[in-house]
Amino acid sequence: MQGIALSRAFYGELVRPWLTEVAPNLKHAAALIGYGSELLGFDDEMSRDHNWGPRVHLYVSRADFDARAQALVTGFSRATPESFHGEPIGWRSRPHPPANSPDALGAAEHGLEIHTIEGRLEAALGLRSLADVEVLTWLGFTQQGLLSLTAGAVFHDDTGELTALRERMAYFPDDVWLYRIACQWRRIAEEQAFVGRAGMAGDDLGSRVVAGRLVRDVMGMAFLLARRYAPYAKWFGSGFARLPMAAALTPHLAAALGAEHWQARGEALAEAYLVLAQNQQALGIAPFAPVLGPYHERPFRTINADDGVAAALAGISDIRLRALPVVGAIDQVSDLTPVLMDSGLTLRMMAQLRP
Repeated sequence: MQGIALSRAFYGELVRPWLTEVAPNLKHAAALIGYGSELLGFDDEMSRDHNWGPRVHLYVSRADFDARAQALVTGFSRATPESFHGEPIGWRSRPHPPANSPDALGAAEHGLEIHTIEGRLEAALGLRSLADVEVLTWLGFTQQGLLSLTAGAVFHDDTGELTALRERMAYFPDDVWLYRIACQWRRIAEEQAFVGRAGMAGDDLGSRVVAGRLVRDVMGMAFLLARRYAPYAKWFGSGFARLPMAAALTPHLAAALGAEHWQARGEALAEAYLVLAQNQQALGIAPFAPVLGPYHERPFRTINADDGVAAALAGISDIRLRALPVVGAIDQVSDLTPVLMDSGLTLRMMAQLRP
């Protein structure tokens, strides 16, 4: 059984009946969101060695959290069996301990946690409210952080607040999406010729390194064009494999990574860029006629990526976004894990990069 299905059953068969008995008037949402391979449907046998098992998060109001969370967590410790559907109830603590903060509470004896929505929002995006979120604020939200809110599943929602939050954050606003596409083309434009230049200079290893970077940039663009948030590195390839464009791109990307000569490497990457450009055209983003050819007078096959940048920028209506340098959102600027895991830091960093 996949983790989401196990947790859904855990709530429906054990937690919900118990709540009906001990707290019949408690308004709550029940969900499994946040972090964990099962939230993306990628959990397997190895996933079961930590943070996996029958678990559910209850989201309650601030007042109910302060008044009732401790009693509920303690009470469930006395009521729960040792196992559920053959899986131990106790918390698998490596590497994360049970929740314990001003906005979240859990116990090592079981997988029931009590949360506030404000706390979950702050952990994911660095904000306790979306009331003042504007288009530029979105540049400081990581895709993994957004996935921690929008992936997984909601099993029950009395007030609809959690469901509405997830719907609002389901994907980037159109202008942010277009800006990210422009910046992704800029990344490709800056390095696509280096595969050939390094190879021609006798630096085959350097050529391969650049090719690997460009493969990742192509995959990142595929997520954008599919309007899907990209997960962090461990599940990046698994998530990419589920994209509609993956079937067309994968042979070219595999050929680029496996090529023994820089020319074949560059040819394969150029074909991948063409797939991206054709998909961008199909989405109706401002006119962009892709052209494959030499890089100016040099014999490196590239695409007119600058035209892809211009096409995406032309579709942006927000004048503040259009005025920004074509640098990118936070996870296009840095893929350093300590940065991306600190949602408050990501917002501060992007604020510094804006004029």
